[in-house]
Amino acid sequence: PATGGVLAFVSKPGFDPNLFVDGIDSQSWKDLNEDWKRPLINRALRGLYPPGSTFKPFMAMAALESGFRDPGYTIADPGYFTLPGSSHRFRDSKPAGHGTVNLFKSIQVSSDTYYYKLAWDMGIDRIAPELAKFGLGSVTGIDLDHEAKGVLPSKEWKTRRFAAKRYREEHRRWLPADVVPIGIGQGYNAYTPLQMAQATAILANNGVVFKPHVVKEIVDTQTGTRTQVEPQPVRDNHFKPQNVDFVKSAMAAVLKPGGTAARLGGNLAYEMAGKTGTAQVVQIKQGAKYNAAALAEQHRDHSWFIAFAPVAEPKIAIAVIVENGGWGAAAAAPIARQLTDFYLLGDQAASRLVPPPAQQGAEDASESD
Repeated sequence: PATGGVLAFVSKPGFDPNLFVDGIDSQSWKDLNEDWKRPLINRALRGLYPPGSTFKPFMAMAALESGFRDPGYTIADPGYFTLPGSSHRFRDSKPAGHGTVNLFKSIQVSSDTYYYKLAWDMGIDRIAPELAKFGLGSVTGIDLDHEAKGVLPSKEWKTRRFAAKRYREEHRRWLPADVVPIGIGQGYNAYTPLQMAQATAILANNGVVFKPHVVKEIVDTQTGTRTQVEPQPVRDNHFKPQNVDFVKSAMAAVLKPGGTAARLGGNLAYEMAGKTGTAQVVQIKQGAKYNAAALAEQHRDHSWFIAFAPVAEPKIAIAVIVENGGWGAAAAAPIARQLTDFYLLGDQAASRLVPPPAQQGAEDASESD
């Protein structure tokens, strides 16, 4: 987080690069391009996904930094949110709700209802500029070509996106309900894993932004001179320390008893802060229940986990997505734990990992209408 150096950059499924050495044959090229898993796409750099509930810590920071919420603001979470004058329910992943929820608990237990209401109350005009501070909706400037920009929704973005003549005027307008799913990382939100890792690093680094880079050093082949790539600071967001500390503490609670990734936090040799996410790929109808087994693989929820560690002095920030992997705590989070253990503990890492939960639930998958 404090240098911008990239430790690992992985995209799967991959392909055999040897196919291209002497010129790829037409059938192999056709197979690669028609594969629905799209192995030629560098997902870490160009894959765009709704972030699901990994978005919530950044929403919390937006609320605190803008002065729109204080940590003690509390709601009653009945398991859904309705707009004034509407019967439509934006559902929470926990049908019975989480009861009384404040900002800290909203991150720890991943209350969708809290963030539906927060997004509705704030409005997109307040949300977008605060979230932009985390680099969302902008290229990071990494030293690799063809990075995707992502989508940080705004009224201006929607007008541009639906400007073509085939769209009616009402498609271009920002509708009141558009903002509600934004709060839980659904709706028009779309970011790369790199952007989510960068946003996590910015939070871990107390708002200071560094340009990410994969090159560690440059070697002159003629002289053998080695030139280290120096960290490139971009800006300092000057976040209020109490706000950053609050959100970090809530993310640390995610891996402790009562948190959505409590099992993953077992036997940790360091303190980790994280956030689970389960992002919908297809919309579930009102009154219907999500059933992964009834869906084609490519329509199942994505599994997300973001994290940094150690909390007091972060040395690593990470974002993991498992496409169509389901529950964030079950698929993506164990991968993040293994990577972080390996980086911080080395050879001692393997003996400390607690097996992931067997249940494939819907930790925080919610409607994205």
